[in-house]
Amino acid sequence: MSRSARLVPSAAAVLALALTGSACDGGVHGTPGGSGVRDPYFPKAGNGGYDVTHYALTLDYTPDSGHLTGKAVITARATKALSAFDLDLAGLDVDSVTVEGKDARWNRTGQELTVRPHDDLGKGETFSTTVRYSGTPKTLTDADGSEEGWLETDDGAVALGEPVGSMTWFPGNNHPSDKATYDIKVTVPKGLKAVSNGELTSQSTQGGRTTFAWHTAQPMATYVATVAVGPYKITRSTGPHGLPVLTAVDPTQVEASAKVLAKIPEIIDWEETNFGPYPFSSTGAIIAPSDAFDYALETQTRPVFPGATDTSTLVHELAHQWYGDSVTPKSWRDMWLNEGFATYAEWLYEEDNGGKSAQETFTELYEDDDEAVWAFPPAKPSSAAHVSDSPVYERGAMVLQKIRQKVGDDTFYDIIRGWAAAHRYGNASTADFTAYVEKAAPDKDFAGIWKDWLYGDGKPAHP
Repeated sequence: MSRSARLVPSAAAVLALALTGSACDGGVHGTPGGSGVRDPYFPKAGNGGYDVTHYALTLDYTPDSGHLTGKAVITARATKALSAFDLDLAGLDVDSVTVEGKDARWNRTGQELTVRPHDDLGKGETFSTTVRYSGTPKTLTDADGSEEGWLETDDGAVALGEPVGSMTWFPGNNHPSDKATYDIKVTVPKGLKAVSNGELTSQSTQGGRTTFAWHTAQPMATYVATVAVGPYKITRSTGPHGLPVLTAVDPTQVEASAKVLAKIPEIIDWEETNFGPYPFSSTGAIIAPSDAFDYALETQTRPVFPGATDTSTLVHELAHQWYGDSVTPKSWRDMWLNEGFATYAEWLYEEDNGGKSAQETFTELYEDDDEAVWAFPPAKPSSAAHVSDSPVYERGAMVLQKIRQKVGDDTFYDIIRGWAAAHRYGNASTADFTAYVEKAAPDKDFAGIWKDWLYGDGKPAHP
């Protein structure tokens, strides 16, 4: 108990308490939550003071005009007493904001939508914010030149969010460290499909427009949320243990995609053997028009591809469902925990299917003298423009092979399965991973691997 709590308040203090609201009358004194979570590469991403538990998004999109109307109902828990909080929203026009059903004041500065609720929010309080918005969603160009956000196609659109593009189509706490469940309802002109994450819970047509409702029951980071609008062909099948598989394929890509997509059940079965039980309640893929964008993305339960893909890339993006989507990095500095693992999954799949062993792939990379692989350590990308460069992928995978060399196959597979289980649906950092490995094999010394392969500059002297 503080010293002041034992004193009799002065008349001035009593008046001040009466004017501002006090603990005596149930009032809450909050402070602003703050913008950004100080991510080392994307400092404006995310916001402080609250944790989102659920997004309910209701969208209406017309491809001919490019116009999007949206309502976001965001359920969150205050992690401190709040007088204001920020949401990330780039572009689009805000029509209204309410908190707990009461009109809230708000203002915009760049990507920050600052909300001032009618009443301050207490620490630990669960609250609901409703944002109504509209306009033409933006496409963002990243520091590495790639495009993300809301990407228009000839007859629809695809929403891609890595690293920050989700804020172009819904307001939120746009950082991997804050995961939530989702309901995404999308209305489009009749004849088009709207595909998203999770399971399709309803579909209805009225007045020449069709509404698709999707539900994601397991926690999902904003950057792996997606919507794809277009004349997609929907195919349903089942995977291991009756797992629902749903694929959505652009009509121009149906024939070219059929053979690879048919492998999804077999790939999931192989990955379960290596990585543990599949973490989500459905799986599948979205094959977008080939000219829509130029990279694949591990959107949760349903990875997105620019046109027909190959088996190796499909293995990679499905492996992300364990490493990246279920076990999500605490910050973008930990990106190699996504990409190094998914790249290593490609190596293992080739090893188990009559191709090169992972060790042979490792040795070829080491001896190839490709300077790009050694440009920076996988755990310390040189800048935001390079978080998706070769060291994060290939050298990240090489770290895993070095661990495998050190501990042997039995312990190694225990480690990668155990890691996925220990942090299932959560977030983890590189420090969490190294500590997990050291605890799993306490009789081994990993200092050299961390120093030379994970954090060290340049090419290690010995493979």
